[in-house]
Amino acid sequence: MYTMMSVVSVRVDKRVKERLERSGIEVSKEVKKHLEDLAWQLELKERLKRWEKFLDDMPPSKQGYAARSVREDRESH
Repeated sequence: MYTMMSVVSVRVDKRVKERLERSGIEVSKEVKKHLEDLAWQLELKERLKRWEKFLDDMPPSKQGYAARSVREDRESH
């Protein structure tokens, strides 16, 4: 599967980049990972909002439904 890619550039103090590289950190790899994680978190928040709206629109179950369902399930075994 082919994925379209975009280029993002960012300017940081040269000393910051040098310090990170001296510590063995691949700056571009870490920036990419952070942005991917951030995008995933935003996607999850949007999905949660959609589920919450879906559940808010659902009518509540009748009183005693859960207990009755569990009892029926237990008795069927």
